[in-house]
Amino acid sequence: MGDDPELDAIRQRRMQEIMAQQGGKEGYGGGQMTEEQRQQQQEQQQAAEERRQTMLNQILQPSARERLARIGLVKPDKAKGVENIVLQMAQRGQLNEKVSENRLISLLEQVNEQSSSKTKVTIQRRRALDDDY
Repeated sequence: MGDDPELDAIRQRRMQEIMAQQGGKEGYGGGQMTEEQRQQQQEQQQAAEERRQTMLNQILQPSARERLARIGLVKPDKAKGVENIVLQMAQRGQLNEKVSENRLISLLEQVNEQSSSKTKVTIQRRRALDDDY
């Protein structure tokens, strides 16, 4: 856990929302988490991340795992996206063998195509300052 601070912050906010909803139903002080609840939540998140990494280790070949780790250092969001795709494919039974580095590259290209936003730059010149008019 802790690879992506933004993802961790989102998870933390979501867990606080859930705890606030549960706290409102049960009637404790405004949904604030006790230290014990925070520790339990962190343990659950850590256990989930460990299960995730164990599954990825079983699914990916060593070369693919290394490439994904390097990508995760530079672009953690893309690495998480590819990890999610690989895990979903494994859960659906779409993987007959371990994911090779070439297969991982093709999955990365798919993620790049999905997440690439086409930027359009328009330049508007001020007509008052142009000498042509």
